[in-house]
Amino acid sequence: MDLRIVVKFLLTAAIVVAISEIGKRSSAVGALVAALPLTSLLALTWLWIDTEDRTKVRELSMGIFWAVIPSLLFFVVLAWLMRTTLPFAVSMLIAIAVTVAAYFVYALVLKRFGITL
Repeated sequence: MDLRIVVKFLLTAAIVVAISEIGKRSSAVGALVAALPLTSLLALTWLWIDTEDRTKVRELSMGIFWAVIPSLLFFVVLAWLMRTTLPFAVSMLIAIAVTVAAYFVYALVLKRFGITL
């Protein structure tokens, strides 16, 4: 396996684990760190390092921007469901399903304005 890919995996995994550990100690700080666009930052950085293609980086950046808006619904739905007696896995699956449905509707709306995801 290419060393660059191994480094990508390790660094990305370390960030996810760090956010999880921070969240155990302080949900407020964990939420703040998790809300940072770390995954997007890493994806854009890896894409740039691999391609040095400004067009690809720009297109991915705008795609991320448009995709963030419906993804916010996931957090609201999950938080609301966690107030119920539903098991975590069920709450997570419902929140994912609602978010996927929202993406489809959102994509149709954006398409009317000439924007494709």
